[in-house]
Formats: sequence, structure tokens, C-alpha cells
Amino acid sequence: MALPMLIFYAIGTLGPFLVADLGIAPGWLGYLTMSAFGFAALLSLWAGALVNLLGSRRSLVLLALSAALAYGLIAVLPGFVGVVLAVAFCGVAQALSNPATNLLIAERVPMQQKAAVVGLKQAGVQVAALFAGLVLPPVAQAFGWRAALLLLVPLGLLLAWGAPRVAPGGVTQRPPRFGLVRPSRELALLMAIQLCAGIALSAYITFLGVFAQQQGLSAVLAGSLVAMFGVTGILARVLLTPLGGRMRDESWLLLVLLALAAGAIGMTMQATPGRLWAIWLGTLGVGLTAVATNAIAMSMLLRDRAFGSPATSAGLLSVGFFGGFTVGPPSFGALSATAYGFTGAWSALILVLVVGCLLAVVLAGVRRARARVEGPGALSSSPARAE
Repeated sequence: MALPMLIFYAIGTLGPFLVADLGIAPGWLGYLTMSAFGFAALLSLWAGALVNLLGSRRSLVLLALSAALAYGLIAVLPGFVGVVLAVAFCGVAQALSNPATNLLIAERVPMQQKAAVVGLKQAGVQVAALFAGLVLPPVAQAFGWRAALLLLVPLGLLLAWGAPRVAPGGVTQRPPRFGLVRPSRELALLMAIQLCAGIALSAYITFLGVFAQQQGLSAVLAGSLVAMFGVTGILARVLLTPLGGRMRDESWLLLVLLALAAGAIGMTMQATPGRLWAIWLGTLGVGLTAVATNAIAMSMLLRDRAFGSPATSAGLLSVGFFGGFTVGPPSFGALSATAYGFTGAWSALILVLVVGCLLAVVLAGVRRARARVEGPGALSSSPARAE
């Protein structure tokens, strides 16, 4: 889970280096994120069917090799356009990550442990933030940002070698269905909630480093912000996902977390060169709240059959989340370049999270209505099949 997402956090921590070396405006960083996650969102429409065809073992190997190829290309292709094209290859790995790992959990983990294991595997995304914040800026200062990203190629090859040792080798015996699957009402609402979370999270991290430097933080300290975000995100996902698994309906937990995240972004808005504590406190708040929502949503897929089968529903949920990563950073960058500046852009993210809160209320109502029809056990069904 960490390897594909490293590119996202690398853009945030290495943003100042990219702007200086490629000669681009800060707002253009959003197009790098859009390249990777736009492709990932498109591929996610069929990623679940592909994972079911290949099986978890081959899917994980393909994930690792595609990520290694992407980081290698980023390090050697010249110019901004070359980097944009190379970053798009990370979308292959990102599209495979959730369906492959959810299928692996469905195959190998007992039902009572699924929520905790989902939280643990989603925390891998925050390990990427920790690594990107602590390791990449010092390496980039010493050897350049391309050399920093080249470090990730051996990690991809190592994962490709290790994946067959943890994943079963079987594949589905049923013909794969590559046609577009229509999500249930519950899954469509959860996808919309994740779209809102993805917009806020992606824009926040992509421009956090640039905003922090405008307030007077050095590149290394700005990287430390992202590292702190990674640590708090790990804690949030590991601790809150099992908590959600014990709730009758996790929709209310999503509502609370999105509301708190909106408040944390409001705190970030208050940062000035003389009030740097606000940006640290805001980043801490976003890491402890919004980051956990994706892990909780993934856990919901494995607990409730109304969302669909593990790999397919994970792929569709990723369409929503990655869709947010596609539109969030370029929209934020464009808005921050207007007369409204960063204040207007941060305010827009708060509005998006408020919409997410309203959608969570609607999802809770839909699930409650279904529970009245199907009985109290409808929201916590038997273990989902591996399709």
C-alpha cells in the first residue's frame, strides 16, 4: 500500500525542488497528482475484475513492478511533460493496490480480525508519508530530487520478489466480467463520500509544503510536517478502523471525522510567519481524522454484503477516492492562483468536507432503512466471499 502512494507524498515534500528545477508555477504541481490518480481512477473501473482474474499473488507482483517502472521513468525522463507521463504509470499500481489487498484479506484473514487488518494495511499509505517526509527532502538536497525518487526502484523490485511468499497462488475459476458494474446505493454514497475526502486530502498534502515555505519553514521542516502527518495517519487508521468495526454503522464515524478535518483545515488557514503553530496543529488534526476515513470505508466493504464483493467494491470505491485526487490538487492550485489565494482555496476544501458530512448522514439513513427491512444483522453480515 505504501509503494504506489509514495509518489503522492513525494510531490508534496519535493514540491519546492520540482518548482525550482522544472521552472514551473507552484499550481502546476496539481497536474502531477492529476496524472497519476486520473489514470488510477479510470483503471479502477476494471481493476477488481483484473485482480479476480489474476489472483492476489500475480496482482501484487504486477503492482510492484509497475511502481518500480514508474519511479525509474520519473528519474530519467526530462522536463515537466516527461515527469507527468512517467507519474501516470504509478496509476497502474494505485488502481491494483486496494482490490489486491482486499482480496488477500478476504482469502487469508478470519472475519473477526478483518477490520483490524484493514486498518493495518491502510496504515501502509501513511508509512509512505513518513518515509517521504523524513528521507526524501535530505536526499534531494544532497543529490537532487530525481535521485531521491530513484531510491524507490529497489523497493518495488523487493516487493515483487516477496509478494509470492505471502499470497496464495490460486485464481478465480469463473470467467472475469470486465463490463462496468453498477454500484449499489450504499456503495455509490460511500464512493461520493470518498470523493470528498480524496479532494481534501490530496489538495492539502500537495500544497502543504509550498504553503509552509511561504510562512517561513525550510524545505526540511516542511518535510517534517508531512512525516508528522504520516505518523498521525498511521495511528488514526490502526486505532479507528477496529473502532468502526465494533460500531453498528460506521457512517456516523465518517461524519465525525470529516467534520473534525474541516476544523483542522480551518486551523491551517490561520497560519502566518508569526503563528506557525497553527500549521502544525492543523496538519496534526487532518492526519488524525480525514486519513482514517478511507480505511474505515474499506473495512465497511468487507463487513457488509450490500456493498458488493471484496475486489470489485474496492475497485469502485477507489474510483471515488482517486477521482478526488484527480480533481482536488489542480482545482486547488488554480484557485490559489486567483485573487482569493490560499485562503479561498482552503475555504473550498472545508466546503467539500461539509458536503461529505451531509452524504454520510444520507448513507446512515439508507443503511438504517435497509436494516429495518432485512433485520438488525444486515449491517454486519457474514464474511464476504473472495468473488
